[in-house]
Order: sequence, then structure tokens, then C-alpha cells
Amino acid sequence: MDRRTALKLAASGIAGTLAPGLASRAFAAAPLKAAWVYVAPVGDVGWSYSHDLGRRAVAKIFGSRLQTSFVESVPEGPQGEHVFRDLAMAGNKVIFATSFGYMDPVMKVARDFPDVLFEQATGYKVAHNVGEYDVRTYEGAYMAGVVAGRMTKSNKLGFVATFPIPEVVRNINAYTLGARSVNPKCTTNVVWISTWYDPGKEREAALTLISQGADVLLQNSDSPAVVQAAEQKGVYAFGWDSDMRQFAPKLQLGGVELDWTVRYREVIQDVLDGHFPKRKSVWYGLAQKAIRLGDLNPVIPADVRTVLKQRIDGIVSGKHPIWAGPIKGQDGKVIIPAGSVLDDAQLHKVHFYVEGVQGSLPV
Repeated sequence: MDRRTALKLAASGIAGTLAPGLASRAFAAAPLKAAWVYVAPVGDVGWSYSHDLGRRAVAKIFGSRLQTSFVESVPEGPQGEHVFRDLAMAGNKVIFATSFGYMDPVMKVARDFPDVLFEQATGYKVAHNVGEYDVRTYEGAYMAGVVAGRMTKSNKLGFVATFPIPEVVRNINAYTLGARSVNPKCTTNVVWISTWYDPGKEREAALTLISQGADVLLQNSDSPAVVQAAEQKGVYAFGWDSDMRQFAPKLQLGGVELDWTVRYREVIQDVLDGHFPKRKSVWYGLAQKAIRLGDLNPVIPADVRTVLKQRIDGIVSGKHPIWAGPIKGQDGKVIIPAGSVLDDAQLHKVHFYVEGVQGSLPV
């Protein structure tokens, strides 16, 4: 669906009434209009696809009470501002901005539309009508690392990275921590591509990592180019944000799959019920079943699966958190001492490499 088609859909119907601060308000019989904005094409795999699965799920759950639309391939930064403004003017009362770079444009537009609820993914700014939501993707990266650490033969892992923001740095570190928890010899090479979606750059980065000896790859980018390159070169990889097995039927070890439905259902139900509470940051993960390592490859031995389950149980129960010290930095010095655990505020500011990550972290 292109932008013109999506906005045409968004413009049809009459939106319900919503006023900030009111705990209860009757809505018109017309459906609530909600829109999603995606940074990449929806396609059939990856980040935007996973969000659109959530959109489709709530459309089915709420039926005639909800009218949804989406706009795909919207650039981050100031260029996207007009899209949010157009959607608000078209009568959408809930707008989901699904990428970090939409944060500032959303905050700006939200000031002009105080009766529209905005939810922005992976950012950190909130306002009376702007909430922030995320999935703990680092838990998925850690799970992948546990498997990778046992499946590698070279002890060299590869990571195709997008931008040096805390979200991505957390994933690189978690992947490495998971791998080294079962195989201390593991190291992780990183190639930065400065884009969320560019199949050509993603493939080139994957081939570079493979040429450096990496035999298990993980990515933080949207297309299946990384798993395709891995399949062609005979090395393992993981699907990211969704199952990518169709592009690597033999060598995808599993898919780090996100489920945004849990959050989208909460927000839509909240608005349909007439609630407009103060917005907040929400960060869901394994405990809320918002992420999983699915479709495990049959080549993964039973003992590796057992260890993986134990680690998942430890994370969910809180008995064995990922970010519990002692954890060493890249230089071998302890950065998280024994007895300490990084809290969410600290995790949102992560800008360091843990021991085992190779190369320099971009400023």
C-alpha cells in the first residue's frame, strides 16, 4: 500500500471523540481510526512486517469497532513529519510511529493535535498524548547468542548493525554475552551499514563478516539479505524480527520473532473504553510473550535446547538477568560489578561494547 492509498483509507469514516484527561467518554458508533507508520516496506519478513502483523491482529480482534490503515517506507527525521500531520488531519485518533527516528517529529506534531494519541516505538520521550513502547529485542539477541555459541565452529560470530543507538548496541552486547556464557572463546565482529533497510548493503556486510571467518550471523536490519547470503555461503544465521526460514531453509537456526499484538491490543482497548491516561514508556519481553526464538532448526542438539530453555526460564523469573554483573567491557575491565544489574534507565543509555566484541563503537 502506497502513501496515497493509505491516506485515502484513513480519510474514510468518522472518528470517535477523544479528550485528554477524561476517564470515561462515550464514542460515536463509527469505528475508531488508527494508523501505523513504517520505516520500510511491509513485505513478508522483518521489522515493519512484524508491526503489520500486530495491526492485522488487532483489526481482527476489534472488528467493526476499529478501522486501520498504514503508510510504509516513510523516512525517519523531519521528512516524515508531514505524514504524521496528514494522518492526524485525516481523523486518526491513534497513530503508531514504529521507528526510533520518528520520535522528534511525533513530539512536534503531537503538540498540535492534543486529542490524538501517539505511540512511538523504541524512543524515550513521552508527553500527555505521546507514549513510548518497545520490545526487549536484546532478549532475543541473547537467546540467539546462546545457540550461536554452541553451534559455531570458528568461534567467530558476525553482526550486521544499523545505527549506533542504544537499541542496537544492546543487541550486539546481548548476542555476545549469550554466546560467551556457553563458549568463552566466542568473539563478535560488527559491520555498520547506517540504514535499517538496504538489501544490497546488508548482503555486502554479511559477506564481509563471512570473509572474516564468522560462521553464525545476526542482524539488526530489516531485509532477508543477511540470511540469504548465509545460506548461499554455507554458514548459519538467525531471522530478525520475524521468521526468515523461507530465505534460508537449511541454515536459519531460528527466528527472533516479535509480537506487537500485546501492546497494540492494550492501547486500542484503552481508547475504545474512553481512557486517556498519562502516557508512559512500556517495555515488554519474554515475560509478556512479546518476543521468542521460534522455528528452531532440527540441527540444534537437544542439550543446546535444554540450556536455551534454562536461560529463558531464568530471564522470565528474574533469577538470572542478562545484565547481572560481573560483566567486563571490551578492554577486559569490569564495568558491571558483581551484585549489580543494569536497570532500564541504564539500558536505555548503553554505549559501550562488552568483552568479546571486536572493533570500535562509532561515536
